[in-house]
Amino acid sequence: MNGYERISAAMAGRQVDCLPLMPITMMFAADQIGAAYGEYARDHRTLVEGQLRTAERFDFDFVSCISDPAREAADCGAKIQYFDDQPPAIDETQALLADKSRLVGVTVPDPLGGGRMTDRVQAASLFREKVGGELAIEGWIEGPCAEAADLRGINNLMLDFYDDPPFVRDLFDFALETGVRFARAQVEAGVDLIGMGDAAASLVGPQIYEEFVWPYEKRLVDALHEMGTKVRLHICGNVGRILEPIGRLGCDIVDLDFMVPVAKAREAMGPNQVLLGNINPVAALRNSTPGLVTAALAQCYREAGPRYIVSAGCEVPRDTADANLFAMREFARSQRPAL
Repeated sequence: MNGYERISAAMAGRQVDCLPLMPITMMFAADQIGAAYGEYARDHRTLVEGQLRTAERFDFDFVSCISDPAREAADCGAKIQYFDDQPPAIDETQALLADKSRLVGVTVPDPLGGGRMTDRVQAASLFREKVGGELAIEGWIEGPCAEAADLRGINNLMLDFYDDPPFVRDLFDFALETGVRFARAQVEAGVDLIGMGDAAASLVGPQIYEEFVWPYEKRLVDALHEMGTKVRLHICGNVGRILEPIGRLGCDIVDLDFMVPVAKAREAMGPNQVLLGNINPVAALRNSTPGLVTAALAQCYREAGPRYIVSAGCEVPRDTADANLFAMREFARSQRPAL
């Protein structure tokens, strides 16, 4: 099996020849080609080169368009801080929707309008040209809670859940439409699955998640499936209190950050959910040894069972030793899951 076939089979519940390997790399990938991260995040050609070099060197099964969470917000008109060698960042001190009344005047950006969203769509197209059908190609969008926080400011949004629920729903509607349009453009450009990052969702409790966040994540997941793509949900942080509803979203892959025991996620989500992760990217990968990497992944695999994808809990840190990534590769390739 090649990487595309392996990941496709894993998501579909078919037999695979070994465990798929899908670690998130961003700054690590830029370093593989000696590119400053500012360039990697601004120019899709640099991103594609870095991802291809990383996938080839470490035998990853996929490449990804992910770079930073500020693309949609930038095209909405948010103030973004750019740096030479670290990811772009949203300036929350000047949040676009610090004044809630501005929402009525903000239009959903055109993913093909020449902004930062367009650059990601161009990455998808270039990946399709170079490795379509060989490696799984992953697009990326912000989830509804994350995008709302990017536009409103995280602290303001957390208060809005209590102070102004109708505004939150209006804002989530906007974020949902933005995500659907952005995802469709990437699917049409050639991605095989869409990663949905909704990190802000880890900061709310079960009641707010069920009432506000889950319905919009579910609508987004369903919309992605309707357009014929698969969905990888990535929520940074501790989602231990909302595992069961996450399992009801119907995502093809659910990422687990290192704070969440894999066994707990498996119990909450049932035997059929594909789980990905979730060794500590710093303690168990960057600051570790090949033997300890192997042991940590083996524990994840024991707890997850055969419907499992090898990865760290979040992004591979940029100065992780090559030997530790090779250990991750060797573990994935040495396992023969029996469904």
